[in-house]
Amino acid sequence: MLSTKNLGMKLKIEPKWSKLFVVSIGVMLLLTGFSKIVAAFGKTNVLSEVDPIFGISFRQLFLFSGALEVLIAEICLLSKRLEICLKLVLWLSLAFLVYRLGLWWMDWKQPCQCLGSLTDSLRISPNLADLIAKCLLAYMLLGDCVALWFQRKKQTIRIQDNVSRLCKS
Repeated sequence: MLSTKNLGMKLKIEPKWSKLFVVSIGVMLLLTGFSKIVAAFGKTNVLSEVDPIFGISFRQLFLFSGALEVLIAEICLLSKRLEICLKLVLWLSLAFLVYRLGLWWMDWKQPCQCLGSLTDSLRISPNLADLIAKCLLAYMLLGDCVALWFQRKKQTIRIQDNVSRLCKS
């Protein structure tokens, strides 16, 4: 059985990994957010169509979600408060997951335009872009859960160490 002292040693690598994860999410959200904002000012017909979940045009949805992604990206890239960043990423990834589940529940067959104009720039098919968006969502959600688990474990170890010190006094 591992002691809290040994666990503490193993968890020292966690802050670097978690911070690197948050920075990678920040860069990803910055790219996808700006891509959606740029796409919202495009002239394609799909932007005038109504989103089946929110009932607003895809243009409005791209502007709102793009701005939200850029805002969370800035927080991830500039904030020193790792736990706040992780909780924001969890909230956003769960919102994306619920949106995707809603589309699935409605039997929506069209690929998600989640990456905005980035797919046109890179000449990626809509189906491949949809797969990439699903993989990015899985990365966000699973990576964030692991990072939050490490945060929770680290807090538990600190509490146990403090209790041990108090009992020895």
